Amino acid sequence: MDALQDKITVRGVEHYYEWIRDPQSDRAKPIMVFIHGWCGSSRYWRSTALALCDRFDCLLYDLRGFGRSRLPQSSSDSSLTLSYELDEYAEDLAILLDALGIEKIYLNSHSMGASVGTFFLTLYPERVEKAILTCNGIFEYDEKAFAAFYKFGGYVVKFRYRWFLNIPFSDRLFMARFLHRPIEKQYRQAFLEDFLIADYEAAMGTIYTSVSKKAVEVMPQKFARINVPTLLISGEKDIIIPAEMGRQAAELNPNLEYVVIPQTAHFPMLEDAETYLSKVQEFLEK
Repeated sequence: MDALQDKITVRGVEHYYEWIRDPQSDRAKPIMVFIHGWCGSSRYWRSTALALCDRFDCLLYDLRGFGRSRLPQSSSDSSLTLSYELDEYAEDLAILLDALGIEKIYLNSHSMGASVGTFFLTLYPERVEKAILTCNGIFEYDEKAFAAFYKFGGYVVKFRYRWFLNIPFSDRLFMARFLHRPIEKQYRQAFLEDFLIADYEAAMGTIYTSVSKKAVEVMPQKFARINVPTLLISGEKDIIIPAEMGRQAAELNPNLEYVVIPQTAHFPMLEDAETYLSKVQEFLEK
């Protein structure tokens, strides 16, 4: 498969992007864009993109402040005036697509990236043919629980050291909370590496915007407003964003088709790729 990697400046930040295409095909294909989750990168989407590149030209990119989309070091740079609100990240995607000359896409997004995707669907519905939101949903506001989450999140983000990678089985320990079934070592290591290099300001900023009282109030409205055919996928054993949260979101809108993948947690596309791809392809063929 062909893979073209490059960077493009979006609002003062160099964004990494990658094309995955089938070199055996010379026909024009629709474009599927993939959005990763919190403190990850597009690397964990590669196997899914490779499986779909016979039907789509797949565009993967790293969100601002994560993966290889590094924030500039200069405090005078205009990019530092940008917030970490979910709608800002949706605007980043729109600008990226404009810069690449892309008008309409299929969208596949995950976790916090699916929240960004939901905003994009409501801001730019005319630019999306169909969408897939993986491991997302709506939740209730709990002031004490949120405060505890912020405290714990701040702790784990602050105390990150590269030498964690040298600890035996560190990747397994780190990913244990996210998984029900084992995944390949390369993906466990990639996610740990991405977590360790994520920009502190971006990591903390998105904790406060994706898990907040505002998000609790806004996200149900966003799900209800989606008018693009959308597949919402949950992992049955997901403890990060439980399947019930996805079910509640899907019940808000007849445009949302809902699927639970058994015996998977927060990464169903990696834990049970065969089932995940079959559900996606079935949805896309409708």
